[in-house]
Amino acid sequence: MPTGRGTGPAGTGAERTDTGAGAAGAADAEAGLAGTAAGAEAGLAGTGAGAAGAGRAPVPGQVSAPGRARETGGFPYRLVATDLDGTLLRSDDTVSPRTRAALLAAAEAGAPHIVVTGRAVPWTKKVLEELDYQGLAVCAQGAQVYDAGSGRLLTSVTLERGLARRAIELIEDVTGPLALAVSRDGLDGDVLTGPGYETLSDALASIRLDDADRAAALWEQPINKVYIQHAALDSTALAAVAQSIAGQLVGVVMAGEGVVELLPLGLTKATGLSIAARRLGVKPAETIAFGDMPNDIPMFHWAAYGVAMAEAHESLKALADETTLSHDADGIATVLERLLSH
Repeated sequence: MPTGRGTGPAGTGAERTDTGAGAAGAADAEAGLAGTAAGAEAGLAGTGAGAAGAGRAPVPGQVSAPGRARETGGFPYRLVATDLDGTLLRSDDTVSPRTRAALLAAAEAGAPHIVVTGRAVPWTKKVLEELDYQGLAVCAQGAQVYDAGSGRLLTSVTLERGLARRAIELIEDVTGPLALAVSRDGLDGDVLTGPGYETLSDALASIRLDDADRAAALWEQPINKVYIQHAALDSTALAAVAQSIAGQLVGVVMAGEGVVELLPLGLTKATGLSIAARRLGVKPAETIAFGDMPNDIPMFHWAAYGVAMAEAHESLKALADETTLSHDADGIATVLERLLSH
């Protein structure tokens, strides 16, 4: 089995500390989740693979028992983790038949599929339903672990709003005014966009707040992230400035062009993936990951093998073990088919 960079949760870059990411009141009370990333992982430790099957993304069916592929000398991993936008989804927001078939073949070989996305649950559910995906999904940059089969939110980490507002003040002292949007917590949390914020995707349903008085509503309910935009700075520059100024208060990530996010400090996709993988009984060294943006970097550090898409951000390509074809050219299927044929 390839070993790659996977070093377990310590290699994710997530600090696992309680930095003010307040308890969200996770939906699964039985799990005893603490609401922070560290508490959530501890609460799920040792639950094993039987609690919920991993994503059966392509079609309904029985997922092979974990470890079968390794025992028979087949597929070298036990989990296939994929980002959604720019990775699994084509430009038209669909998954190709070839990629569906490759994911199903990997699942039948003992390596089920898990979605790991920056999208919050409300923005992810429709895609999962179209895929007939019944397993766990890591959403909101790792803040949420969602059980698609039961429709339950298993973990939810919120961003402390006072810290977020302080971070924004510090950034604006240097950059000038920012346009803001927030993602409210929960299974049906809305995205609220403040004055001047440009929504770049039709898939991100939002409620627009067009004046300063209404914009105060951004902070009225628990949130899991803040989106920021600047009139003159592109996403790479804005993320770098925000990180340098406010990186001790909040996490800063570029999730795509025009998408810079402020998160609970220490929270990454790897945080949520490690929680889900522990629940499934899978280790980092048994995981292959696919992605395209800087927010996938911690996931690549965590997994044994990282595959960047052809149009991925250069920072991710520099870390990846290999670069495949684009999301519109079945890049995921190309790699999985090769591994399955060995």
